[in-house]
Amino acid sequence: MPRALVRTVLLPAVVATLASCAASPRASLDALPQQLADLERARGGRLGVAVLDTADGSVRGHRLDERFALCSTFKLVLAAMVLERAAHGERALDERLRIEAGDLLSHAPVTRAAVEAAAARGSAVGEASLAELAEAVQTKSDGTAANLLLRDLGGFAPFHAFCRAHGDVVTRLDRFEPEMNDVRPGDERDTTTPRAYAQLVARLFGGGLAPASRQTLRQWMFATATGAGRVRKGLPPEWPAGDKTGTGGGGDVTVKCNDVVWLEPPGRAPLVVAVYYDSGVVADWPSETDEDVLAEVGRLVAHAVDAARTP
Repeated sequence: MPRALVRTVLLPAVVATLASCAASPRASLDALPQQLADLERARGGRLGVAVLDTADGSVRGHRLDERFALCSTFKLVLAAMVLERAAHGERALDERLRIEAGDLLSHAPVTRAAVEAAAARGSAVGEASLAELAEAVQTKSDGTAANLLLRDLGGFAPFHAFCRAHGDVVTRLDRFEPEMNDVRPGDERDTTTPRAYAQLVARLFGGGLAPASRQTLRQWMFATATGAGRVRKGLPPEWPAGDKTGTGGGGDVTVKCNDVVWLEPPGRAPLVVAVYYDSGVVADWPSETDEDVLAEVGRLVAHAVDAARTP
């Protein structure tokens, strides 16, 4: 069946599911797997979602253990690594790294500004502190900052060691930016699973990081603006939430549209929502329709949470 026809036929069913979820006090997080499967059929592509309840560690979702391209969601963990290393006294957050013009990638809002500021002073080399670079990878998804920090940390082996130390034996990072975004079917490089990444984030916030590091990472996630049109768009505006997005596409690569969210619904334990969406369509960048899939996930989660606590 053509993709457009699938959307036309199935989308009303998804809307009806949402309405019944909002209306029925019996609906809860347990209804999410089927609703997510329906959403995937309506919109096309491949949708992986993990919703982890930090109250009991339970995980619900769709395609929980299938691999998806990390894209820039890895930068949340990279920022956490910098904070952990500083908390252990291995490096100071105010230590500075050199940034040269040759390091700059196309998406480098913070590091490019540092190089331009240095050039204005007559210097060929810019600088930024480890804290500035870690904040840049999280809040601005600065690709150059990510490469600089990865090299400063020692490459991919320390990244893997950090994940494994916090219980994640699945997530892997194999290439630097921007090559790591080129993930084709069957390629396990630079991938994770929704369950593994949600559990990793939950462990970091659940005691894996020192209290001050957790607070800083939370502040950075809440200050991140790149996810405004994704999962957070579907959440009630009064629900505190922060996230880290990931995006891929270009050339003959299918569009990837990802979002990992730390969510604090009022009156209950926080949730981690990890969403990885491969649209199946070759394009340079996600469309509004692609991002709306993630917003729909946010609405489903919000309805399920509200329904679960309805007396």
